[in-house]
Amino acid sequence: MRFNLVAAILLILIGLFMLASNLGWTHLNLSRLLLTWWPVALVGVGIAMLFGRGK
Repeated sequence: MRFNLVAAILLILIGLFMLASNLGWTHLNLSRLLLTWWPVALVGVGIAMLFGRGK
């Protein structure tokens, strides 16, 4: 349940960021940001798996 909530919030935030970028409200490059920070997602999933095993 918790993973579904986190995934849904993450998708909403990515969608809002992409919308803001398309509307010209922000000048950040999403592809460069994702290419730079994608390992953080792996670390986050690993931590979630590690602490989620006790349930």
